[in-house]
Amino acid sequence: MGKIKKKGTSGNAKNYITRSQAVRKLQIPLSDFRRLCIFKGIYPREPRSKKRASKSSTPSTTFYYTKDIQYLLHEPLLEKFRDQKALAKKISKALGRNEVSDAAKLERNLTPRIRLDHIIKERYPTFVDALRDMDDALSMLFLFANLPSTENVPPKAVAKCQRLTLEFEHYLIRTHSLRKSFLSIKGIYYQATIQGQDVLWLVPYRFVQRAGADIDFRIMATFVEFYTTLLSFVNFRLYTSIGLVYPPKLDAKSEESGAELSAFQLENQGETGKAEPAEILDTEMHSKAQAEADRLLSLPEAESNTAETGDVQQEALNTENESTAVNEPASTTLDQFTSLDPNADTLLQPSLTADVYTASQLFESFTVFLSRETPRHPLEFILRAFGCKRVGWDTSLGEPGAYCSEDDTRITHQIVDRPDISLPSPPLTDGGLDTDDEEGHVKARKTNERIPGRIYVQPQWVWDSVNAGQLQRADLYAPGATLPPHLSPWVKPKKGGYDPTVPLAEQETAAEAEADSDEDEIEADEALEEASDGEEIEGVRGDGEARELEDELIVDDGMEVELAASEDEDEDDVLDTVAGAGIDEWGGFSGDEAADVDESTREARAHQAELEAEALGQMPQSGKNDAKKQAREAAQSKRTKAEREALEDVERRKLMMPRRKRKMFEKMVYSNAKKDDEAERLRAKKRKIEKQGGKPKAV
Repeated sequence: MGKIKKKGTSGNAKNYITRSQAVRKLQIPLSDFRRLCIFKGIYPREPRSKKRASKSSTPSTTFYYTKDIQYLLHEPLLEKFRDQKALAKKISKALGRNEVSDAAKLERNLTPRIRLDHIIKERYPTFVDALRDMDDALSMLFLFANLPSTENVPPKAVAKCQRLTLEFEHYLIRTHSLRKSFLSIKGIYYQATIQGQDVLWLVPYRFVQRAGADIDFRIMATFVEFYTTLLSFVNFRLYTSIGLVYPPKLDAKSEESGAELSAFQLENQGETGKAEPAEILDTEMHSKAQAEADRLLSLPEAESNTAETGDVQQEALNTENESTAVNEPASTTLDQFTSLDPNADTLLQPSLTADVYTASQLFESFTVFLSRETPRHPLEFILRAFGCKRVGWDTSLGEPGAYCSEDDTRITHQIVDRPDISLPSPPLTDGGLDTDDEEGHVKARKTNERIPGRIYVQPQWVWDSVNAGQLQRADLYAPGATLPPHLSPWVKPKKGGYDPTVPLAEQETAAEAEADSDEDEIEADEALEEASDGEEIEGVRGDGEARELEDELIVDDGMEVELAASEDEDEDDVLDTVAGAGIDEWGGFSGDEAADVDESTREARAHQAELEAEALGQMPQSGKNDAKKQAREAAQSKRTKAEREALEDVERRKLMMPRRKRKMFEKMVYSNAKKDDEAERLRAKKRKIEKQGGKPKAV
């Protein structure tokens, strides 16, 4: 007889452990257990059978891997947690003896400092692993950077999150790593490419945040503590890879006045005046862009447009050639794929040259001014990340760091978010506007009036230009204009789905087009009937003419007899004609002759109906509508017949499939039909909006 196994020593009962058992095994409170699991990246697991995994009759809800808990037994943070618990007992005893000063000394001198450096190195062996886990970290830190300081959110944590996020944005600006951005209801999405890894995060809008009572800030604070350490490591590696000193210097006065990005001063590694190759290249590009912008502003408008298409491209090519000669930093290098077989096809090598070039040159030649009502920080960040070196804003609120004021004549684009701005009034003198020759500022101007020589656009123009990779038409984003749809750059239209950028006629099905034409005809007929009620239509006899016609038709009995005789003669003539046309002995027609007679009879009846309608003062019904309707019905019946045959063919093929594959196929058909219905609903909604004239068609 074999040895009887003891219950709970193998299988799921051994592989899983409940949360209460894990807390007793580690000998720490539940709050410290949660913190330790968050730091180490250990999360609850769901066993296949909770009944088998549980060692007691009471069903447990939270399980962990037994190996994970065994791994936590050797964590150095456990000693820190136990030291904190012992210190808390000493402080409570001191306070119980009314020794407040001793308790303060114990808290100040004996509080253990928890460092997470070793955990970062354990969880992320390589730098690429850390970049792949930056999405949640950046979203959490940007959220806390915009929160007001409360009892649950200390001001030190908010200040630290703000500093780390601004340092990360400075790196994106310097390396032009930002790729896409999208304005959503939740906030602003950003996507950057760092060393070949796409990083996506969400930044909330700067509204007044009201924290709910159901939010557990203790758990969120634990995540923030871990993510701040992670982002510090990442920022240090990113700054040193491009030859910058980390952490950058921070001007406290500028930060207090709201300078944000402008409060940081980036420095190069090494001695003063000796910059790294990447830094030299960036300085040269800045000086050349400034000289090119000044030259374009001095030229007339027509010459400047031609110069932008020729000279700027040549300058960009020269800059790209110079950049290839310089040693590229490690942040922009990608792996090169080599083929083992020399006779094999050449492998395509990854390259970031086109994206970096587009990002660094998109707004480089512009001088942009941000109005007071626009979101300054996101616009400044995106403009500078895509090459714009000259961004100005209103300094009336005490925000330093602006490149220029609103009256500066060097401004090429002004971003506003207000109703349509009126054009300036004609000058009082022949000399034009009264300007100061020395400074180039306008002396007298109304507050809500355009300045000649600059382009006014709404903020969406910046985001759409960035996502499209090229400058969009400024007239579509003028102040007061109806903006084009702002689409997500990460959602690509699929075949058969709804695409808002494509005209409706190119993506609707044949059935939808026919239904739309039927609705249009019905609406047109109803409109004509409403117009004909009580109104005399040009070319149609009205009520007065109809009464005159009735009076003419009233004749004496003798004339009626003559009319009857003439009708008999006409009937005899018709019979003779028909007899000559080939009527058989049974009085019928055969073949094409019968069809010709039916067509002539139909035309005669339609003509008679038109005459009767004119006599009654109504709108005559044209026979062309009937012909169109018949042709449409014939095409619809032909299409439905083809669809029915295709459906029958599919059903026959399904009979030959196994049951498992048939079920899978039915699920696929159901999901595709659901997507088609959703696309049809969106197209119908767009068709309705276009008919009502609420929005123009997408360009």
